[in-house]
Amino acid sequence: MSNAPAYSSSNERAPGGSFNLSRLRDFVRALGALLDDAVPEPQILARGGQLLLQLVEHDDWLPDEYAAPSPERYQQYLLHCDSRERFSVVSFVWGPGQSTPVHDHTVWGLIGVLRGAELGQAYTRSADGTLAKTGESERLVAGAVAAVSPSIGDIHQVSNAVSTTSVSIHVYGANIGRVERSTYAADGQPKRFVSGYANRAVPNIWGQG
Repeated sequence: MSNAPAYSSSNERAPGGSFNLSRLRDFVRALGALLDDAVPEPQILARGGQLLLQLVEHDDWLPDEYAAPSPERYQQYLLHCDSRERFSVVSFVWGPGQSTPVHDHTVWGLIGVLRGAELGQAYTRSADGTLAKTGESERLVAGAVAAVSPSIGDIHQVSNAVSTTSVSIHVYGANIGRVERSTYAADGQPKRFVSGYANRAVPNIWGQG
C-alpha cells in the first residue's frame, strides 16, 4: 500500500447537525469522469487517490448513520454505487479492538481514513502456498490514503489502531458488496465470501444544491 501525506481531520459539521453531502457528490462525479476517460489502473490509483484525499481532508459530510459502530463487528456501509458498477464508495466503521480477517479484494481499491487510525498488514503468498507478512504493519491516520490491487498487493488485514471509533472511506473498482472474494487461513487456504452491506438505504447525494 502507498501513503499520501497525512493531514489532521476534525469534525467540521455545521451547527445544527447538517452535513455537506455535496463533497461526496463532487467526489462521485469526479471519479466517474476519470473512469470515463478509460485511463490505466496506475492513473486511477494516483488521480483517484488525490480525489479521495480531498474528500477525507474534511469531516463534515458523512451522516451519523453511516458512521455508527457495532459492538459485534466492523460495519461496511454503502455510500454510492456507480450505475454501471464501475466503482463503489463505502464507509468502514471500526469499534475498539475490531479487525478484519486476512482477505483480498480482486479489484483495485483506495482507502482514506476519515477519523481515528487504522493498522494495515500486507501479506504475500510464499512458494509453499502459505501467507507471509510483507514488512511491518502500516499505520494510517486521518487524512492518509492508501491503495490495494492485484497488481500492487491485494491481500491484507486491517484493524482499528485507536481505543475509540475509527472511520475510513473505501473506494473499489466494482460493486464490492457483490464481489466474490476470499479470506485466508494461516496456511493460505482461501474461504470464499461475499461481504454485502450493513445498510439498506444510501445517502441522497443528489438532493442538495
